[in-house]
Amino acid sequence: MDADAPLLLFDSGVGGLSVLAEVRKVLPDAPVIYAADNGGLPYGPKSEAEVAARVCGLLGRMSERYRPRLICIACNTASTIALAMVRDVLAVPIVGTVPAIKPAAERTRSGTIGLLGTAATIRQPYVDRLAAEFAADKRLLRHAAPELVTAAEARLRGETIDPAVIARAIAGLRDQPGGAEMDTVVLACTHFPLLHDELAAGFGGGVAFVDGAAGIARRIVHLTQGQSFARSHPDFALFTRRDPDFTRLAPALASYGLTQIEVL
Repeated sequence: MDADAPLLLFDSGVGGLSVLAEVRKVLPDAPVIYAADNGGLPYGPKSEAEVAARVCGLLGRMSERYRPRLICIACNTASTIALAMVRDVLAVPIVGTVPAIKPAAERTRSGTIGLLGTAATIRQPYVDRLAAEFAADKRLLRHAAPELVTAAEARLRGETIDPAVIARAIAGLRDQPGGAEMDTVVLACTHFPLLHDELAAGFGGGVAFVDGAAGIARRIVHLTQGQSFARSHPDFALFTRRDPDFTRLAPALASYGLTQIEVL
């Protein structure tokens, strides 16, 4: 394994930066390529077949071009749909992202858990299986909040977030039967932790948020244990479509150690 072989973190947009932040804490010397499929964003409204074909095709091209030592699909929607298929076709370790239902079930005291995700994520049988295995004795309230993806992308570009977007996402959980007893919310989209402060203010005290980023980082550490790391060039962000918003995204990307932008 070459010391400069990168970790490749892949998401539909900038949401996976919340995972990258945790990876930086535990593997600060690891070279990273952050890949954002802005050409296919958003994934939530797409069919399972569309997402699977797109993710497999893009990761195949990226793996061939950049020879990563490990690929992290830092996207709940892509992982719940395409993770098994990607593992079948690529001869490189693949780490996925799944809704953190297990830790949420361990944390809740009221027994009522909220789950915010994209429409594609919350309807997946994979989520049903996680709920049955780890939260069978809990009440799990699900709500699709695609507007939060757009809001997180806007936040990274330095734009002001419409408070009504946050309010609608919260109401989508609170207004369900049992919503008043909810004390734990699973952020089942990697975009959503980028809006932690806004969500925390909207939900008020007494609600804890759970996401999988720290667990993903620990898994990457485990799979790369004993490997050496060295950067032969700066870490960079890779996009699938050229966008005039790159200039507005550049400062936020730089804050995550991504000092260059390239297009696939």
